Amino acid sequence: MEEQFQALFDKIKNEMQKQNLELKESITESIMEKMDEKLINIVEENKNLKKKVENLEREIEYFKRLERYNNIIIFGLEEKEKSSHDLTLNLKEIIKQDLNINVEEHEVNKIHRLGKKMSENNKPRPVLCSFTNNWKKYDIMKNKNNLKEIYVTEDFSKEVLAKRKELQPRLTEERQKGNIAYLKYDKLIVKEKNGNQEKRKRETSASPSLFNKNQPKSSRL
Repeated sequence: MEEQFQALFDKIKNEMQKQNLELKESITESIMEKMDEKLINIVEENKNLKKKVENLEREIEYFKRLERYNNIIIFGLEEKEKSSHDLTLNLKEIIKQDLNINVEEHEVNKIHRLGKKMSENNKPRPVLCSFTNNWKKYDIMKNKNNLKEIYVTEDFSKEVLAKRKELQPRLTEERQKGNIAYLKYDKLIVKEKNGNQEKRKRETSASPSLFNKNQPKSSRL
């Protein structure tokens, strides 16, 4: 009789263990399914957030570029002015003399020296000049090689300047091949000498294109 009770007890025990194991597996499977669903949602949200951040970064870069679009940086302009007005007159005189281009005061949006003045350094600080329209800047940049005492460049960010410096060896290489090559913002543009087709060598960059078809027409340059 005792043996029968023991056998029955062992059977009940085994059955309970089996049910407990099945219950654990069922609970674990249910939890994992819910976790998978949540993880899928989290991953999808992260993807959407990443896209939004990338779009915001492109927009910020676009507006930063737009802000600099009418600017030039002048090097070598003697630092003798006492005010922004004097600085404007000095620059106007040189541009008129060397390029025969008239710069009216109302065409200058802002003008100032870059960096802190160092008494022990006789080298004049660069000048940032921002025009109210792009036409005046374009005229000056188109004829900048005729400037005698000063040197003029575009107003680029540090990141773009670093990219342009990185592309200089390839620019030189393409020109040595006889190709027409030049830098456009942070890209190397190459026109092969044996054809009219323009070949663009685009480097990886966070900069947005000003001609991005997704940009609204009113924002394109």
